[in-house]
Amino acid sequence: MTTTAAPSAAAAPEGATAPGGLLQRVILPRSGDPIAVRSLYLDERTGLRLTTPPPLPGMPLREVTLVGTAATARRLRVLSRTSALVPEQSEVSFGAYFNAFAAGYWRHWSSLTEVHLRLTLTGSGRVDVYRTKADGSQIFVGGQVVDGRLDLDMELDLRPFEDGGWYWFDLTTDSGELTLQSGGWYAAQESATPAAVTIGMPTFNRPADCVATLNAIAEDPAVLDAVVAVIIPDQGTKKVRDEAGFDAVAAKLGDKLRIIDQPNLGGSGGYARIMYEALGSTDCEQILYMDDDILLEPDSVLRAVAFSRYSREPMLVGGQMLSLQARSQLSTMGEVVDRNAFLWRNAPGTEPHHDLAEKTLRQTPWLHRRTDVDYNAWWMCLIPRAVAEDLGLPLPLFIKWDDAEYGLRARAKGYRTATVPGIAIWHMSFLEKDDTSDWQAYFHYRNRFVAAALHGPDNPRAMLIDTVKRSLRHLMLMEYSAMALQEMALRDFLAGPEQLFPKLPVILGEIRARRAEFDDGRPLDSATEVPLSELDALAAQAFPEPPTQKIAIAKGLVKSVLHNLRPVNPAHRVVPQRNVPSKQAQWFVLSRLDSATVSTPDGRGVTFRRRDPALFRAMMRQSVAQVREVARVWPELRQRYRDALPELTSREAWGRNVFEK
Repeated sequence: MTTTAAPSAAAAPEGATAPGGLLQRVILPRSGDPIAVRSLYLDERTGLRLTTPPPLPGMPLREVTLVGTAATARRLRVLSRTSALVPEQSEVSFGAYFNAFAAGYWRHWSSLTEVHLRLTLTGSGRVDVYRTKADGSQIFVGGQVVDGRLDLDMELDLRPFEDGGWYWFDLTTDSGELTLQSGGWYAAQESATPAAVTIGMPTFNRPADCVATLNAIAEDPAVLDAVVAVIIPDQGTKKVRDEAGFDAVAAKLGDKLRIIDQPNLGGSGGYARIMYEALGSTDCEQILYMDDDILLEPDSVLRAVAFSRYSREPMLVGGQMLSLQARSQLSTMGEVVDRNAFLWRNAPGTEPHHDLAEKTLRQTPWLHRRTDVDYNAWWMCLIPRAVAEDLGLPLPLFIKWDDAEYGLRARAKGYRTATVPGIAIWHMSFLEKDDTSDWQAYFHYRNRFVAAALHGPDNPRAMLIDTVKRSLRHLMLMEYSAMALQEMALRDFLAGPEQLFPKLPVILGEIRARRAEFDDGRPLDSATEVPLSELDALAAQAFPEPPTQKIAIAKGLVKSVLHNLRPVNPAHRVVPQRNVPSKQAQWFVLSRLDSATVSTPDGRGVTFRRRDPALFRAMMRQSVAQVREVARVWPELRQRYRDALPELTSREAWGRNVFEK
């Protein structure tokens, strides 16, 4: 550890680009952030005991506790996004999501063997540095007394972090105040790869969200300095250019901002356009994809770029998803693809929807293990230019599986993906929707099979069995529109890769028309639009418990199938038997009814579902027949899709078939 009397690199003024290899700035919450959101930046919990550091000159040995909400007057006072004041007789830990340093990820993926913590502190107090092992156990590393001004430059070894672990620092005061002027985590040397990122954000009728994200980029000089271009394919009818505040932010971004009006080609068409333009008309080194319905932490842009620049080999760098509804909640730590059933799921050992305001980073051992992933969703994902030039553009899938397929395509060519803690955006949690049964069901089915043909198993048996199970579930839930879309999806998959480009601009209209033919595909604003169920209040709120034993599940399925084959009571086609909340809309509830209103997952409407035995039989037969056909032609189809991949993903083909038509 070294200290200097002159300002260090970390002492650069707010927003400026400090010399040296900046990896991660110390950042503070915004003034309007709720208390729960502060927990992503600071750990101010009362009564959390830390390893007591050995005594240093000028500071007596004492028990260390955190002063938190019990003494709000002594909580850390934020001065700016990069500076803060610690009141007297206080302690605050920066062992929090956005300010701790995820050393395990840098150890595994980067070329670095050490990292430097640089802080500029003034006042009276002390700074202590800690690290953890992969099991979350904490180890004191070192500390320093502050008396006046301290420009700290602490060299920290990355070698002990093969399986995971973090670094962080704490600030403590006794009789005086301590000010953090600035701080950050640095590499010893600057990377040879420049920070030159194109940010791309396709949008469909979310102009206010887009303008907010553009402002977040434009208002941070360090972020703006790293940006070569911001490309927005605007695919909606409510244009970003017409949104209040657009002109002001456009003036800040200047010629870096490019808005491209195009038809609604879905996410894959939007992201393909971004890569098409970035490779053809910018000199960027990194391409950063982001969704349009996010809240951006601007430093995540800098961190993703830095991680890419210092990676040992070219790789994709993903941001994690925080919940937009409950902003202290880490919704997704990382995702993998089951290569057998060919479904994505949360990475093993992670817990989705973890609330960091309830259990902080230091209290959550599983967060200290390094989590490896197969891909990163495109709510935020950085792709190096060299990787994009090698792999090509996304597949023309409209939405769903384009990001997973790209990650698997990258992995097959030796480019890995890291989903890195501390790099994140806020996005609507998946708790608010179930898009496997609405209009997006088509894309879930077709694109899953396309991706599996390209990267999946030789034998599709597990995937096909899962499809039949899903068919039965849809039918027991009276989701006949979802079954109709499944039939369309498998039909189009069987038609081969030649249909992907022609379907891209027209498939959404076909889906909506087909779905509207069924009750469950025509949402109502409220259950009051149809006669209300005649159940009394007590009965209306009583729902059966889910069967848990195999025998009970089997018996329940048999009863449910038999019920679905019986004639329907005509009265139930007019008056629903039950009004069912979305959370209770399970197979063991709906499969015993003739009709029900079911609320949508977002609570904005309902569907009036009515059982149809003839449809049940016909659709189940159709599903089994299609599954058998897929099994029969699987080897041939796999080869056709794999042979077509270079053409489907080439920049020239996208231009010829879509963008330049």
